[in-house]
Amino acid sequence: MNWKKEWKKLAIIAGVFLACFYLPVGTGRFNNAVLEAFHLVKWYAREHVLLCLIPAFFIAGAISVFVSQASVMKYLGAKANKILAYGVASVSGTVLAVCSCTVLPLFAGIYKMGAGLGPACAFLYSGPAINVLAIVLTARVLGMELGIARAVGAVIFSVVVGVLMHFIFRKEETAKAAAQMGMQDEEVKRPLWQNVLYFASMVGILVFANWGKTDSASGLWASIYAAKWIIASTFSILLGIMLVAWFDFKWWKVLITAIPVVIFAVLFPEMPLIAFSAGVIGLSSFTSTDKGETGEWFASSWGFAKQILPLLLFGVLIAGALLGRVGHEGLIPSEWVAEALGGNSLRANFFASFAGAFMYFATLTEVPILQGLIANGMGKGPALALLLAGPALSLPNMLVIRSVLGTKKTIVFVSIVIIMATISGMIFGAIRT
Repeated sequence: MNWKKEWKKLAIIAGVFLACFYLPVGTGRFNNAVLEAFHLVKWYAREHVLLCLIPAFFIAGAISVFVSQASVMKYLGAKANKILAYGVASVSGTVLAVCSCTVLPLFAGIYKMGAGLGPACAFLYSGPAINVLAIVLTARVLGMELGIARAVGAVIFSVVVGVLMHFIFRKEETAKAAAQMGMQDEEVKRPLWQNVLYFASMVGILVFANWGKTDSASGLWASIYAAKWIIASTFSILLGIMLVAWFDFKWWKVLITAIPVVIFAVLFPEMPLIAFSAGVIGLSSFTSTDKGETGEWFASSWGFAKQILPLLLFGVLIAGALLGRVGHEGLIPSEWVAEALGGNSLRANFFASFAGAFMYFATLTEVPILQGLIANGMGKGPALALLLAGPALSLPNMLVIRSVLGTKKTIVFVSIVIIMATISGMIFGAIRT
């Protein structure tokens, strides 16, 4: 008998027993934290799984099936032109108004297809960080200076994060580039412009289905919000037409999928999720039974869903227990956070970066949260640090990144973001003092 292993098992059992023995069931904060965990998971399931993650899974699956590996490697691969690769990756967030979790299937898709570690990490950061709507809202609510600082900082961050990741793991990237050099180009099944329009239709559905409501009743953003489902439906129709015309998808399958969507949209206009869900079910049913490319599309999308969704929901559950929702506390008291974020010290900026990295921010929710923290004494430097670290990272996000990159690369990526956010916060705070 290996007593060393047995002692480890005994220590684990004893630890679990002591945790159960001293479990603070019945105390107000613990009971509230448990409720907050389930409240946040419920909210996340309602607001993000159907409208955000499912379209993202389909896009990620399409990247794996319909985009040639040679194309990904040409623009984002380890041997690609670095200016082009980082340029494409760093501005992706201006198109994708997504949160730190929704970007994960897309990141996994391009990394799986051969994208270099640096450009892939730049994309991973920029997707949720360089969000035009969030930057505009930041400038409007928190001030123009903080809005500009967030925009400039996020673009620079995405490039620096990617370059540092490439440099730190350059041996692996060099070997990856050498392996890609010997790969032959795949046969192109359809012209580039068709693939571009096909992906544009899915990105359009993702963006406009999640278009957030503004405080103003007039203006461009309010007009787009009022017509968001009409615009998303238009992109859906275009997607159906392209599937029939270019991907050999049977027209009657598109028609059968569309009929329930139209019926539910007419019967329940105030609940568009019902019609959206009907479309997802119909598309999934027909693509899953197809023997051609669209069948591979569904299989790849389902593969990403199995890998990512359980980790995300578990991470949201833990984040809810620790930090609660907006306006509600978890195990960690909110006054601790407010007290730790005052001034522009190294501690305040680091705490803002660290706490922001583990918190979960849905798209645009970081702005009202920061508005409340600033009102309670948070410094401008820590505010920027949280804006640069928070939207791009979260505990659920980290769990999934680890499943794609591994523990070592995930720790390095998170550390780089936290350190850079801390430094940026201190510089901005010093300038504003």
